[in-house]
Amino acid sequence: MLSFAFANLCSRPLRTTLSVLGLMVSIAGMVGLFSIAEGIDRVVSKTFQQIPGLLIQQRGAPVPIFSTLPAVWQQELQELPAVSVVNASVFSRINLLNDKVVLSPPRFVLGTDIASRLALKRCVYQENLVAGRFLTPDDVGTHHCVLSRQIAEERDCGVGETIDINRVACEVVGIYHTGSLMIDVSILMDIGTARSMSRIDEGTVNCFYVEVRDDVANPAAKQQIEAAFLGRDGEMWTSSASRSSGNLIGDVIRSIDRTIRGEGGGSIGPGRTPPAATTRDNAESTGDSTSTEQTSPIEVRTAEDWSERFDEFSADLRLFLVIMTTIGVTIAVLSILNTMLMSITERTIDFGILRANGWRTRDIISLITWESALIGVLGGVLGTGIGWLATLGINAAWPDRMQLFASPQLILFSLLFSIVLGIAGGVYPAWLASRLSPMDAIRRG
Repeated sequence: MLSFAFANLCSRPLRTTLSVLGLMVSIAGMVGLFSIAEGIDRVVSKTFQQIPGLLIQQRGAPVPIFSTLPAVWQQELQELPAVSVVNASVFSRINLLNDKVVLSPPRFVLGTDIASRLALKRCVYQENLVAGRFLTPDDVGTHHCVLSRQIAEERDCGVGETIDINRVACEVVGIYHTGSLMIDVSILMDIGTARSMSRIDEGTVNCFYVEVRDDVANPAAKQQIEAAFLGRDGEMWTSSASRSSGNLIGDVIRSIDRTIRGEGGGSIGPGRTPPAATTRDNAESTGDSTSTEQTSPIEVRTAEDWSERFDEFSADLRLFLVIMTTIGVTIAVLSILNTMLMSITERTIDFGILRANGWRTRDIISLITWESALIGVLGGVLGTGIGWLATLGINAAWPDRMQLFASPQLILFSLLFSIVLGIAGGVYPAWLASRLSPMDAIRRG
């Protein structure tokens, strides 16, 4: 039966080829599209395997670069029993590298507190150093930097050379490479230098990276940190020096913010009662049961939390990919259906003769099903092969922008899915052919 079905397809090469090509394009597109989502999942997993600690940022900020926290909280965090090391960091986007505009992929200056960074048991940048050295206490206050290999290759810059970051000359002392698109986008330097270059308030940071003690689990440490900051309302968002430095714009913004929140004109500093706490005390003294629940100005995220966030993004992306794939698959199925219907119409007499010679209804159905299944196999093999090769080619052409990944599971699913589509496209034509009696088939021919 299989050889007979294959011979029938070969007897109509043009029509069979068009059906196989239609299915091949759909399957190749499906492999390519879903390799985007799998690539994102793989990058996220690879990234957070290298960052086992906790990240503390402002509540509501999607990523650390949009977060602002008081720098003085570093000492508070360090004193918590569950905490081993607290590293403060600031981020700023790089607009110019060697006087060339940086648009895509984005690049960032990562200003880090060098002393606490060196105290970490695991530092993803230091662990993946490929040339030169990492930052040391001697680099505090200097324009020494460590950059990723991607940036070094893009700007043809090596250890001991100078790179202009937003028109500030910085000396490269080290180069790292992690293999993660999410990590290999930064240039590291002293936090004070980064603040000065990016005009960031010296009393603020974007985030804190926390390494917990060996005998404490991340979830327990997260709970302890969040509990320590309940009821805060962002007091001490800048240092005392910053508040008295005559920064008119900052003072105006903070004044407007306090007015909107109904805090009056006074600054909130150490030793002052936060507004949220005052509100709760007043509510309790008046017996008001509608007092607001305590909230925290920070979010503590574990690697699992970040993975869940990206899973939410991937879910939306996968929905879009399913819609796009469905369109292509529908076209492919209609193409197979049309091919099989035309084949049946042309072979009506043949089916009549076969039935007259003893072929049963299920034999006719089996023949047509085998033919459509062969189209599915050919389209699936070609489609998955081309889709897989395309992902390798794209990754090789743009290694710092794309990391597609077609897993063995995706390849196998695509192949089986193609066979199912082929069979589905032949079900209706097979049913039509099986309904014809031998004499009706011969007369219609």
